[in-house]
Amino acid sequence: MPDHDDTTRPADGPAPTFSAQFRDAVRNAGIARVAPGEAPSGRALLGAVGGVRGLAESVLPGFAFLIVYAITKELVPSVVIPVAVGLVFVVLRLLQRQSITMSFAGILGVAVSAGLALITGRAESNFIPGIVINSVWLVGLLVTLAIRWPLIGLVVGFLLPADEDGSHVHWRADPVQRRVLTVATWIWVGLFALRLAVEVPLYLTAQVELLAAVKLVLGVPLYAAVLWVTWLLVRSVFVRRDDAPAV
Repeated sequence: MPDHDDTTRPADGPAPTFSAQFRDAVRNAGIARVAPGEAPSGRALLGAVGGVRGLAESVLPGFAFLIVYAITKELVPSVVIPVAVGLVFVVLRLLQRQSITMSFAGILGVAVSAGLALITGRAESNFIPGIVINSVWLVGLLVTLAIRWPLIGLVVGFLLPADEDGSHVHWRADPVQRRVLTVATWIWVGLFALRLAVEVPLYLTAQVELLAAVKLVLGVPLYAAVLWVTWLLVRSVFVRRDDAPAV
């Protein structure tokens, strides 16, 4: 028999809508630091890519794989040491009572990659998850372009104040804004297409060290560059709320 009657339980609030969940996810994403209409700044860009610690958590596991594999040519230490590096970051965040969501996601990705490499016995299998993720992003972006709802437009729309009816898609009514947001989405398509165009041949030919190095270059640095260009494009057609002319 239950210890309490469900009728006496405080009523839960209404379940969040998909729109609300998507908006929260967008605001928690890196691109949310690139606010529409704001002037680009190095500090905001650094925050958008995770800050100094976020950069270290993103780069060091891959760098560890490259260094260890280049020196030893051994699979096991090359994939286990990056996992250990990721665990160090998780432990540090736990000790400092910080959110471990991003660190946990990162270590999970590194662990899955390591597991695939160990199961197959091939070092290049370490890069399969990254290739799959890039492929999914590429297809998803192309789908949003095909249905004329470019993803960057959806993201920017949720970062802007809603219309009186609660809509976040007012950018679709402005041809210039819609065109710029479409171009910005195509730039992100280019990012993922470039990664795949370079990494897949290296994976197929088992050029592990070169693949590891290229992945580092096409990772955070390229992401930051595309984010900066996106910011400049969005700023060209949106103004900050406090910069808008009075009516």
